[in-house]
Amino acid sequence: MQAYFWGILQGAVLTVGVSLLALLVAIIFGLAGAAAKLSGKPVLVGLATLYSTIIRGIPDLVLMLLVFYGGTIGINTLLEKLGSEATVDINPFMAGVLTIGFIYGAYMTETFRGAILSIPKGQMEAAWAFGMSRFQTFFRITLPQMVRYALPGFTNNWLVLIKSTALISLIGLQEMTYLAKQASAATRSPFIFFMFTGALFLIYTSVSLFVLKKVNARYSLGSKRVQL
Repeated sequence: MQAYFWGILQGAVLTVGVSLLALLVAIIFGLAGAAAKLSGKPVLVGLATLYSTIIRGIPDLVLMLLVFYGGTIGINTLLEKLGSEATVDINPFMAGVLTIGFIYGAYMTETFRGAILSIPKGQMEAAWAFGMSRFQTFFRITLPQMVRYALPGFTNNWLVLIKSTALISLIGLQEMTYLAKQASAATRSPFIFFMFTGALFLIYTSVSLFVLKKVNARYSLGSKRVQL
């Protein structure tokens, strides 16, 4: 039994890696999507709206299977039509990271867009009047305030993203949910191993909440005094 628990703990490290890399991908897509929606250009606004609407409307599991199985079939079919005999197998780790990041990038898009809209436009106009470029205005004026406004929604998205990593077990990645399933099948004690896995997820989310609460307090310094 002890060997199975150690195996699940090793899978837990992989789960953390998938979560963090997927978060990075989601932030990149989220910032790009928010910038496109706020650009005022019809083509960019339309593409970003289409992205956030479709992705948020399709279950995560369906998208995961589409990317992993459909992507493999599509690439190999294309190579065959091009006359190549090579075959491509999508790595489950990369498929999981990119799919989860792509999915939650749609949610981050709306989170970041709402946060930017919460910042008074006059602040950016004042920065431009002082001679700041748009790049400087974003990093000195917009970004620090955006973080504070986005943190509540960002926290919720991050917690759901962590739990969504369990779906990667369905495409063969040996993270802790996959290993818990294997251990329960071998020992016929599913309750013990899935409770252990659930406890590990709870630890992750609790630590995340603690850290993000500290970050929120850091970025909220001075805001309460201003409100008073």
